[in-house]
Amino acid sequence: MIDPSGPGSAFLLAQLGAHAAGRFAERIAELDLTPPQTGLLRAIAAEPGQSQQALARLLGTPPSRLVALVDGLDERGLVERRRNPDDRRLHALHLTEAGEALLRRIAEVGRAHDDAICGPLDEADRTRLRDLLARLADAHGLTPGVHPGYRRL
Repeated sequence: MIDPSGPGSAFLLAQLGAHAAGRFAERIAELDLTPPQTGLLRAIAAEPGQSQQALARLLGTPPSRLVALVDGLDERGLVERRRNPDDRRLHALHLTEAGEALLRRIAEVGRAHDDAICGPLDEADRTRLRDLLARLADAHGLTPGVHPGYRRL
């Protein structure tokens, strides 16, 4: 029997989250990217020079899976591995010029995606929603800017 009071907030968050994630994946597929590749590019840009191990910890993904993601982006000329000057056993990851250009396109897609998903809300509503969602994410110990899907890669 359907609850006459309607779905709960957690259900609505899950429903909208699944919808938003699917639509975002479709949008970035036009750039020949997957969501994990997109997140990795953003993480490298946020803190250039991190090691693969540090990025794997940040993203909560197995290091072996991260290596495969980095390899794919490296082969496309979007990221490069440089020797870490402090520890020559480690590679520091950086975006190439092509990676930076693609990240700008991703940002455009992200803004359009946000506008499409949040279109019915005015700017004050969007700000309030973003603040509430950030507060919930923080309360649940989620890493800001990191999709929890990396744990399942």
